Amino acid sequence: MAFESAADGRFAPSPSGPLHLGNLRTALLAWCFARSQGARFLLRIEDLDPQRSRAEHEARIIDELAALRIDWDGPVERQSERLERHRAAFEELRADGRVYPCWCSRAEIRQAVAAPHVDAGGAGGSRGAPGEGAYPGTCRTLSERERLRLARSGAPAAWRLDARSARVCFVDRLRGERTAAVDDFVLWRGDPPVGDAGGVPAYNLAVVVDDSDQGIGEVVRGDDLLETTPRQILLARLLGLSVPSYAHVALVLGGDGRRLAKRHGAVTLEERLALGESVETVIGWLAWSAGLAGPGRELTAGEVLAGFDPARLGREPAVFPAQ
Repeated sequence: MAFESAADGRFAPSPSGPLHLGNLRTALLAWCFARSQGARFLLRIEDLDPQRSRAEHEARIIDELAALRIDWDGPVERQSERLERHRAAFEELRADGRVYPCWCSRAEIRQAVAAPHVDAGGAGGSRGAPGEGAYPGTCRTLSERERLRLARSGAPAAWRLDARSARVCFVDRLRGERTAAVDDFVLWRGDPPVGDAGGVPAYNLAVVVDDSDQGIGEVVRGDDLLETTPRQILLARLLGLSVPSYAHVALVLGGDGRRLAKRHGAVTLEERLALGESVETVIGWLAWSAGLAGPGRELTAGEVLAGFDPARLGREPAVFPAQ
């Protein structure tokens, strides 16, 4: 498969639990996209959530990627070590008048979007992070007096980008041309950053800054994140950062049609090996489920890479049979 130019790639898991087969397949495909172009492949641990991130999960992620012979260039980077850079990006947007505080709860947002008089079309199909609906702009037009009252009440606040209903067009390598209007999504949660303290950056801000700083040229990830891509592209443009290309791969689902999870049985590498399967058997299944190999084959990551062709990737979700 010929490519126009090399584009560095990455795999960026959250250390909140063990990787399941869907995560491992995304890692394998992201690695193949980069390595088949002769590009760098980086590993970044997205550990911004201190309540869920665990060192033991990070160690297991690293061990499992190594067991699959998925290698990476340079040291492992961690988002938690880049908060100063995230704060600087936030402050740049705030200085440009593109940030405002929001006190709406998720329940209030859902109710507002569901209200018949609200036009939620500003999302244009771009919902963003799972569980966070398109924001209707409730707090954007609050008066200064009302904002002061809410701030003094002690209610938790988030800081949103004033997207100004910008429309974003992009071409995904696997999903084709996409166009969406962007809602006012969250950039920072909690108190605004002051010095070395104050809240935490939201996923969209951190990932845009980190991908640009690491020189990522192509983001390969699950298509559950396809709808948040317009947000990230807009944010990168506002910050004057590089915009990568994208390839959103189909997910792996359980037999019930829901995203793969531990409820679906033996879905981790450790569990598959405990059942007597080899690493090569697992990789063969990952390749087959993506449309890159026939059923029942035992393969190494290197063999999958040798025959890798993005045109062969399936566009529909793969189903992992219940155990």
